Amino acid sequence: MPGGRLTQQERQQIAVGLADGLAYAEIARRLDRPTSTVTREVMRNGGPTGYRADLAHHATQRRTQRRTQTAPRGAQAAPQPYGRDAEAVQEFQEALTTVLMTSGLPKMMARVMGCLYTADTSLTASDLAQRLQVSPASVSKAVTFVADLDLIRRESDGRRERYVIDNDLWYQSMLRSIRDNDRFSETARQGAAVLGRDTPAGNRLENAARFLDFVSESLNRAVEQARDVLYTKPETPPAGAEPDPDRG
Repeated sequence: MPGGRLTQQERQQIAVGLADGLAYAEIARRLDRPTSTVTREVMRNGGPTGYRADLAHHATQRRTQRRTQTAPRGAQAAPQPYGRDAEAVQEFQEALTTVLMTSGLPKMMARVMGCLYTADTSLTASDLAQRLQVSPASVSKAVTFVADLDLIRRESDGRRERYVIDNDLWYQSMLRSIRDNDRFSETARQGAAVLGRDTPAGNRLENAARFLDFVSESLNRAVEQARDVLYTKPETPPAGAEPDPDRG
């Protein structure tokens, strides 16, 4: 599998693949690249409908020049605890950010989530600004947005506000999804009554409501049964201890 940055020819192949309606995975397979590489490339440069190979190539060159001019050597790959590969962690964080953006989260909010997800402890706004190399104002806006969605939790150390990914994130997210389904189901049934359940439109709404009722009931049972999984403790040394680097 080729390494390094995408070439201009590869970006043109991505553009052709998008125009042909190919999935990211299929485009990546044809390029012999990871799917995450193609996904990140497209999302950084206009999305699937706005991607242009030449513009993407020039934009990447400009970003590289800016990093070279403004960032000291090694600033993009800060030292990591537990003997982790700093560049691998950074690459994963970027891939996670891309996935979050693909799911609908705005870029800066996705970057904050990616940063918090890969942190072992809670972080302050100043920590986030330093790690992401953005302004405190950008961080403030992003954490307010994701906190309002209950995607992160605020806590205080007595002096400053800190932010952390709560273990219950996915549990609460699933409950929100169930509530959204229930609201749509209730509204759909109202619409079916107005339109007439024996009409095509009314029948469509009634069937949608029945489907969502079944999904919500099943999902509610599943999340309650699986909630404890979110609190499973890893088999690691005591907190703060550095693991043996020779272990697998």
